Amino acid sequence: MKTLTIDVVSDVVCPWCYIGKRRLERALALLAVQYPDVDPQVRWHTFQLNPDIPPEGMSRADYVFGKFGAGGVAKYEHIASVGKEVGIVFAFDKIIRQPNTVVAHSLIAVSEPGLAQDAMVEALFNAYFLEGRDLTEASVLMDIAVSAGMDRKDAEAHLQNSELHSQTIDSDKAAREMGISGVPFFIFNRQVGLSGAHEGETLLQGMVEAMSAAAED
Repeated sequence: MKTLTIDVVSDVVCPWCYIGKRRLERALALLAVQYPDVDPQVRWHTFQLNPDIPPEGMSRADYVFGKFGAGGVAKYEHIASVGKEVGIVFAFDKIIRQPNTVVAHSLIAVSEPGLAQDAMVEALFNAYFLEGRDLTEASVLMDIAVSAGMDRKDAEAHLQNSELHSQTIDSDKAAREMGISGVPFFIFNRQVGLSGAHEGETLLQGMVEAMSAAAED
């Protein structure tokens, strides 16, 4: 089997990242059919859309108005429409708090790349965008982590690990130093980068390009 590394830079409160995850899944399904000898290895990385939000978060209504003004509602209506196309029923009206995402990202960072990490990312997206849960609450993050398959004691330790949280902040800074300013951002075989929630077919093209470049090296 040939290995294809797929690094996804994302934020758990980014709706386009959730859409991007679904489109990546579409691309991986196409890859499995067209290139059955390729083993894709997906790894999720930290990016904070709003690193200045305090640890306790802030009012979602204040956040949306401050960032988008009176047109914020219409903006999210468009995103909801795109979400339905990939099977996501966004419930933006349920979101009360806009969280700081450092601790949530830390749970992703300590999850084993592959099925475990994918389950954690999915659980966080689901909790925030479909259920409107407050990702600043330790008890909420604990429930999400356990639902994703993490041991409760391990989850509790990770939630209280300030060193881990500092490493997560450093990962966010590293992404920015690489020149990443928006998410989702996909990197295939550390050679081909695509910014944005592209359609699955476009993501597949990026994968193929990366594999071709690797074959030429």
